[in-house]
Amino acid sequence: MSDKTPSSQKLPPAREAGAALAGLVALLDIKSRGGDLFEGTSPKDRWQRVYGGQVLGQALVAAQRTVEARSCHSLHAYFLRAGNPKHPIFYRVQRSRDGRSFSARHVIALQKGKPIFTMSASFQRSEEGLNHQNPMPDVPPPGVLKSEAEWREAAATQLPEEVRPWFLRERPIEIRPVVPEDRFSGKKHPPRQVFWLRAKGKLNDALSLHQCVLAYASDMSLLDTSLLPHGATLFSPGLQLASLDHAMWFHRPFRADDWLLYVQESPSAAGARSFNTGTLFREDGTLAASVAQEGLVRRRG
Repeated sequence: MSDKTPSSQKLPPAREAGAALAGLVALLDIKSRGGDLFEGTSPKDRWQRVYGGQVLGQALVAAQRTVEARSCHSLHAYFLRAGNPKHPIFYRVQRSRDGRSFSARHVIALQKGKPIFTMSASFQRSEEGLNHQNPMPDVPPPGVLKSEAEWREAAATQLPEEVRPWFLRERPIEIRPVVPEDRFSGKKHPPRQVFWLRAKGKLNDALSLHQCVLAYASDMSLLDTSLLPHGATLFSPGLQLASLDHAMWFHRPFRADDWLLYVQESPSAAGARSFNTGTLFREDGTLAASVAQEGLVRRRG
């Protein structure tokens, strides 16, 4: 899959997609405000703070629009302040370097004049080189697992009544968990989650769009992995949770509208912080991307 679409063009729209996926593509299609400044908005259904994956995806779009004929191979980001979904987010891109093979960009996201997020991203022209990878875990294929609707309906009975409508709402990313399916039951599990994910509908072929959609999805439940050994969830009283940083490496081309296996693990939690990692495999076993994140997990009261 190549990505040689001029950066001045808008993100290609979703094809045959449901309303949620079309909404995500529109969310990522941030507006140019002149020079290397861009403006993004948030969904109206967010009532507390902006979802971290949204800021990641929009910041990557902003950086991509200043780069020609190169695709992102890595990004490193810090969440500085909680974003307010009622206000627009402005993304200021600094063109740090354009070399023969690599381009580097630095993005600052601002709300009401204050930075809420920073990201450095590196882009590379297509090259051939050494090739190896760890194998994909042996797991059931997505077709034999419960549908998202089935597992969400079952899990919703374990959640506080006031959050059930939010949990059951239509989403742009479909997931099918492998283990564990009862993470909201209060039971303790090893710090590992494995699930299939894909965009709910067809996307155009530009690799840039698929990378931004995956960046958006990569923040889903990653921090939650560190709660599994403690029988806790993001709804548990007395816990304060927030993403502190996020890094991604894009190893090989992929499609975000094809099934990807997301293996999430939490090697450590200490000092009110948890460390979480993820690997994403295409259905044929090809390692597509890796993720690392540190998050705040603070006990209150």
